[in-house]
Amino acid sequence: MKTRAVRLYGKKDLRLEEFELPPIKEDEILVEVISDSICMSSYKAALLATDHKRVPKDIAENPIIIGHEMAGNIVQVGAKWKDQFAPGEKFSIQPALNYKGSMDSPGYSYPHCGGAATYVIMPQEVMELGCLLKYEGESYYEASLAEPMSCIIGSFHANYHTTMGSYEHNMGIAEGGKLAILAGAGPMGLGAIDYALHSARRPKMIVVTDVDEKRLARAQGIFSVAEAKKDGIELVFVNTKEVPDAPAHLIQVSGGTGFDDVYVFAPVKALVEQGDKILGRDGCLNFFAGPTDVNFAGECNFYNVHYNATHIVGTTGGNTADMIESLWMTEKKLINPAVMVTHIGGLDSAAEATLTLPDAPAGKKLIYTSINMELTAIADFAEKGKKNPHYQKLAEITSKNKGLWCTEAEKYLLEKWSQ
Repeated sequence: MKTRAVRLYGKKDLRLEEFELPPIKEDEILVEVISDSICMSSYKAALLATDHKRVPKDIAENPIIIGHEMAGNIVQVGAKWKDQFAPGEKFSIQPALNYKGSMDSPGYSYPHCGGAATYVIMPQEVMELGCLLKYEGESYYEASLAEPMSCIIGSFHANYHTTMGSYEHNMGIAEGGKLAILAGAGPMGLGAIDYALHSARRPKMIVVTDVDEKRLARAQGIFSVAEAKKDGIELVFVNTKEVPDAPAHLIQVSGGTGFDDVYVFAPVKALVEQGDKILGRDGCLNFFAGPTDVNFAGECNFYNVHYNATHIVGTTGGNTADMIESLWMTEKKLINPAVMVTHIGGLDSAAEATLTLPDAPAGKKLIYTSINMELTAIADFAEKGKKNPHYQKLAEITSKNKGLWCTEAEKYLLEKWSQ
């Protein structure tokens, strides 16, 4: 079976190549990848290469396939798994395997398994750990985005609160509490808003901040303050760019008591310190954004740690249960992962899109592996449609859907793009 894939050979050395996959073993599964969304973690792997803890030392001779937010169809099943999986089933994957203490992971460590490819082989440990997940939803992109959504879900489960007078920790955000999402108009912040509004455990107030008015306007266009109010949630958007004293202003917005849960979605020292300052009693600060600087640090008020029981948590990725929750909520239309997506492209654009990810801040970049298509902002479809009728049709479809990617757009792209 021939595959076409983006492989990592060294630092910033990504190559789109076609090569032959070996026949699968009895404990492996061959899959067709349809969609793969690009994660900042893939950029970090490409940047660091063999200095990355998950990337093997011999990639110059045995390159690995990048990409781990993948979805597609099962094609061939080894004998060991024929009672559990069948050709034609849709799949998603939890890439954080942690198999027998190893950090090996699809998208970082395997020569035949990664999302930026047309066909890949799932190694037996993926199935052994229950990380190859069936998906019964309509579209592939939703299954691809289940992994980043699972990271958000995991962070909401990781927060905790204490019980005065005991040593019990109550896991999860404070139900009926006040939640702040700082730098929250980016892709992961939008996913967090969606989950906070529609999960079983909800706050009574959600305050979303950012310093970019266009991003905030997009967020407000997606998430209706009036609809949130119907569900008993006060949703507030705040541009802190021109606010002289942002912490004081946000505490005032909270009603003067501060926030039960604060999420920081950008690795910025001032933002982390802002988050610390707006915590209420027993407030939990979740540092969600992963920094590339190993010495990244910020000041923390330890007086409040001691007397107000404030505390800090951090999560990197979600677990399989979070993935299952993400897929289930998506299948039931409780959340819409498309809120994270701003760009669409083909496999030929994946390498450059990965390497330039920090230089082109926007939402999620979604790659369809079976097509060639330059990475294109959904917002630019109409302009490109003046010369290409396919873009015009995609513009018509997405404009009916708040400017968001959707199942109809995906079906059109997969059926018509190459024609």
